[in-house]
Amino acid sequence: MTKRDYYEILGVTKNSSKEEIKKAYRQMAMKYHPDRNPDDKEAEEKFKEAAEAYEVLSHDDKKAKYDQFGHEGMRGGFGNQGFSDINDIFSHFSDIFGGSSIFDDFFGGGQRVHSQRRGLGQAGSDLRLTLRLTLEEIAAGVTKKLKISKLVACSSCKGNGAEGGISKTSCHVCHGSGEVKQVSRSVFGQFVNITTCNNCGGEGSVIDNPCRKCKGDGRVKDEVTIKIDVPAGVHEGSYMTLKGQGNAGKRNGRAGDIIVVFQEEPHKYFIREEDDIIYDLHISYPTAVLGDEVEVPTLSGIAKLKIDSGTNAGKLLKMRNKGIKHLNSSSSGDQYVRINIDVPKKLNSKEKELLKELETSPNIKNISGTDENNFFKRSR
Repeated sequence: MTKRDYYEILGVTKNSSKEEIKKAYRQMAMKYHPDRNPDDKEAEEKFKEAAEAYEVLSHDDKKAKYDQFGHEGMRGGFGNQGFSDINDIFSHFSDIFGGSSIFDDFFGGGQRVHSQRRGLGQAGSDLRLTLRLTLEEIAAGVTKKLKISKLVACSSCKGNGAEGGISKTSCHVCHGSGEVKQVSRSVFGQFVNITTCNNCGGEGSVIDNPCRKCKGDGRVKDEVTIKIDVPAGVHEGSYMTLKGQGNAGKRNGRAGDIIVVFQEEPHKYFIREEDDIIYDLHISYPTAVLGDEVEVPTLSGIAKLKIDSGTNAGKLLKMRNKGIKHLNSSSSGDQYVRINIDVPKKLNSKEKELLKELETSPNIKNISGTDENNFFKRSR
């Protein structure tokens, strides 16, 4: 099978710097990382392919040989044999996959990748929760306590799956390493294939006497209370991750996470526009003409608002800092009050007489229709 060009694989050029090559590799590795693509053989092959390309292009001498001779220049070296196992990639690039690498935020760091290689059980699964919030809670932030059902470490065996927590023995096949190595030789050199031990499942130990409470799993179902500190300013569909608070891992494996997705409840009075809110205020015609001081609801309670005389329908009055607090900021959005003028549908005879009298007043008569009247006069 013809190998693809290493520069093409990473999307870089011969003139790209080492940092650019490393950045491109990280992006490819993140995209095809096995934690993000479980049981996807195609993604796994692309993950290995990217690692092979990076191994060559990140070393000056290997890069020089590749630039001069192509893949032929890699015969007998890394470029020809590639990585035979995913774990081999993780150990080879420990500076990228371990410690405080970019993968910590997305995959839980090196512990998830190497959990079985260190004799730990399988990692626990993540949980997804939907948390409904009122606009008032979103505006100021809130702490919520929820009861959830999840897998927790068995108290009887302390999570290791063995009765009493003490009857585990080292695996006689892998001798406690959790791995089985197979060495083969060819004209191109020595190949080492590292696979997970089938006898212990990569944990390095086996259970002679399974725990009766959890039946050797190391976990039991239980109801627990979790605390969620919701920051102010979250949006519909945004989420936060509670690290290590998901389902416990099998036989002391790393715990999963809880993904909390926020859902915004519709409000009785307010319409949200980013971190601003809009409130529709209905006033009478006399109030619009004469002006007044009225009370309006806000997210923090009732507040007074001045209506200037001669206020038109549709005008927006701003109430500064009465909106939603900006995410990760001390400042807030504003509240806009939209003026609506109510027109009465029923009038008694006295009210009708007063309106007719008012209609003849010069100040009322000349408010509207002036431009239209002048137009009709000009047309004649």
